[in-house]
Amino acid sequence: MIDQEKEVKFYLSHPDQLLDRLKLSGAELIQPRTLERNLRFDTPDGALTRAGRVLRLRQDTDVRLTYKDSGEIIDGVLTRREIEFVANDFAAAKRFFEALGYQVHTAYEKYRQIFNLGDLHITIDEMPYGSFAEIEGTYATQIQAAADLLRLDWSKRINESYLRLFERLKENQGFNFNDLSFENFQGIRIDPQALGVSPADLTS
Repeated sequence: MIDQEKEVKFYLSHPDQLLDRLKLSGAELIQPRTLERNLRFDTPDGALTRAGRVLRLRQDTDVRLTYKDSGEIIDGVLTRREIEFVANDFAAAKRFFEALGYQVHTAYEKYRQIFNLGDLHITIDEMPYGSFAEIEGTYATQIQAAADLLRLDWSKRINESYLRLFERLKENQGFNFNDLSFENFQGIRIDPQALGVSPADLTS
């Protein structure tokens, strides 16, 4: 279906081992490790966040504008409408959203590597609070088969956003900063239990 996203995440304790498995599986690297800067927008009263909807501006190798519906879990996979397109000016896109009455809700960063494995899109994400894999595809069965191939425990999959994990972490750790940046997490080690997740990578 056009503009539909199906994906799951996995928390990684050994991201280098997953990178090795991707190479052995024949996955094609389509984006080397790249820093992403993201701005999440919302209305002043937080209506988008309450509804589980996403309005995002991203800077990586391009400038990308993204909208996502709240979605639902189907066959164990988060499924939702996603509309994304490339712009050419980050600052102008930010002013555009602000002119429509939206404001920056949260800024967040990550380093991302992107692979293609057949029809699947697989990323390795280094967040300020830990490393994750995302598998995105057309069918839930494809996604689960790829997780099995890469020795990722399906029962440990995550269907929450990185910002929802960040909100849980702030609640559990008492952090009072609002931006999910590497600077804010410098020198801080995060236990996955504080995020409410468990490592999914099987090492034996």
